[in-house]
Amino acid sequence: MQSPAKYFEVLDGERIRCVLCPHFCILNDEEYGKCRVRWNNNGKLLTDVYGQARALHIDPIEKKPLYHFYPGSRILSLGTPGCNLQCFFCQNWDLSQTGIKTMQKPLLPDEILNLSMGDPANIGIAFTYSEPTIFYEYMYDTAVLFKEKGLKTCMISNGFINPKPLNDIIPIMDAFNIDLKAFSNTFYKEYTKSRLNPVLKSLKIIRAKNKHLELSFLVIPGLNDDEEEFIEMLNWITDNLGKDTIFHLNRYFPNFNAKIPPTPAEKLEDFFALAEEKLDYVYIGNFSGNIGHNTHCPNCGSIQISRIHYQTKSYLKSDGRCSECGHSILKNFVTYKA
Repeated sequence: MQSPAKYFEVLDGERIRCVLCPHFCILNDEEYGKCRVRWNNNGKLLTDVYGQARALHIDPIEKKPLYHFYPGSRILSLGTPGCNLQCFFCQNWDLSQTGIKTMQKPLLPDEILNLSMGDPANIGIAFTYSEPTIFYEYMYDTAVLFKEKGLKTCMISNGFINPKPLNDIIPIMDAFNIDLKAFSNTFYKEYTKSRLNPVLKSLKIIRAKNKHLELSFLVIPGLNDDEEEFIEMLNWITDNLGKDTIFHLNRYFPNFNAKIPPTPAEKLEDFFALAEEKLDYVYIGNFSGNIGHNTHCPNCGSIQISRIHYQTKSYLKSDGRCSECGHSILKNFVTYKA
């Protein structure tokens, strides 16, 4: 439903500037921003997607992907149409690269909370599938209700959000997975119609607030798979976020407007080896190979969580420490049964 939106400035006449994300869209009356869902209505910013839950499922937490945040649990996952990036390789393009064509009956935050209570293994809600930044108000109001009930909240995002709204929502978010598209501003400008530096700033803010953070990186042949650039990215992560940052390498498959062949297994394996030299916890997604699925203790090397698809088995002690050497591995750990 159409609802008032936050984070805008009034300019001359009826023009406004949206300050939610680093696009800073300047909108004339009745004009939409790059996200296709936030627009100027007589000098006020409105959102079309409040209550418009077009994707709503209970998923394994590992599907987000979040591997170090209550592994083995399930989480209600919500998304609306729209995104503030225009990735030609988008894996969820049918949701993210569209606006609202027809309104459906809104599903309001209290109704979402009620839906979440039917599964005892459900730990809370993840805002995902499309880009949660563009349905900020809907996400915020829903997250507040979940937090009041002691449930967990997660934001699965591209990180292209301005510092003020990010800092405003961090207190009611427990975990983030940020999709780092590349380590090149040229890539961001050409293939996502955005910029790299605001994403790096978001990562620093989330880390400084000591929130649970995992990173995802989709390896696209010929576009973001240069080895030197990849090592530069790993060095930045190590220096700015820490070597204990959880890092997901994901295999690309052709989708939306991208016709590039899938990521070769050899490239994923090579990047996995490079990442393991820098970071304690590295995983590979969308890949049926024999590496990159299990959690190994970075101190003694033993397997502490095994994963087959989305089924997990933990060998950790009850406090999240390694069962072999006692090294601290998980801070957010409870054993859940499906």
